[in-house]
Amino acid sequence: MKVGIVGMPNAGKSSLFNALTKAGAEAANYPFTTIEPNIAVVPVEDDRMTKVATMIGASDIVADHIDFHDIAGLVKGAHEGEGLGNKFLANIRETDALVHVVRAHHDDGIIHPDGSVDPLRDIETIETELIFADLEAIEKRVGKVTRDARGGDKAAIAEQKWLEEVTEVLQTGKPARTVPMPVDVDKGQSVQLLTAKPVLFVANIDEGEDDVPDAVAAHAAANGAGVVAVSSRMEAELSEMEDEEAASMRAELGIGESGLQRVVHGAFALLNLNSFFTIGQGKRAQSWHLRDGLTAWHAAGQIHSDIQRGFVRAEVIPWDALLDAGGYSQARDRGTLRLEGRDYVMQDGDVLTVKFTP
Repeated sequence: MKVGIVGMPNAGKSSLFNALTKAGAEAANYPFTTIEPNIAVVPVEDDRMTKVATMIGASDIVADHIDFHDIAGLVKGAHEGEGLGNKFLANIRETDALVHVVRAHHDDGIIHPDGSVDPLRDIETIETELIFADLEAIEKRVGKVTRDARGGDKAAIAEQKWLEEVTEVLQTGKPARTVPMPVDVDKGQSVQLLTAKPVLFVANIDEGEDDVPDAVAAHAAANGAGVVAVSSRMEAELSEMEDEEAASMRAELGIGESGLQRVVHGAFALLNLNSFFTIGQGKRAQSWHLRDGLTAWHAAGQIHSDIQRGFVRAEVIPWDALLDAGGYSQARDRGTLRLEGRDYVMQDGDVLTVKFTP
């Protein structure tokens, strides 16, 4: 999963990136510090898997990961090329979801491009640029779709109707994700809209605070987006500490989970992803992620295409049931380790063992 970190210049994007990845991306007090997108692979740690892997005696633990792309700041006029906007919009288009960092702190030492702190104004600036870019993309696409629709192509007819609905919504200032794409539309051929991507707003708050500003929370709720609060500067500083020292500091400040955990959990919630685990004694324990509603057969494909191709059956047990039983053999005795077919719908936290023919 590729997640793009976007926002106004000096909103705290690169500081958040540093906090998330400890990658040391340059962060400075002037716009366009980030020109090429910094990319880091961040493991998604899961305490559930760690507990079961330790109990089972796994050889090692491998977490699934997210690719975070630190994309340079957008400014007013980006869709027309302002501030190298076209390049940045192209970087955004390649991501699966967006983390939109919004400045909500009041450090006078950090320059704001518009001279004052106003989270909703900044959100509107970014969203307006993405909307303009989407309207231009639709305009380029609509000619071909209209011709194909006139020829009776069902997918084109559905797409033409959808594009008309999306255009109306965009013109009111709402994102394209508020108009779901019909199943009849060929997603591989249709235009990929920026405002159709899931969004997690990250309110970059003052140090010592822990709540999302009401205005940002209300905007996120009205536009089908997620929202969390993080102090990017504090998280960057904490990321340089040892884990125990950082945890102690969070406790003193009254801050709960880390910025990484908040953003990762928020990002996965956007995409309706469930976690499942493969864990064996003396073998690697690994976490995987699957879209909500997919089956054991799809999960097998996540592990390896050969396993999916030769799928016979699956042994499935919830992670906490396996932990409570104390092992696979005890779980079999209890009847909590189940045999399931390829159509079993995976649940979050399932531990999976696939039986397959090579």
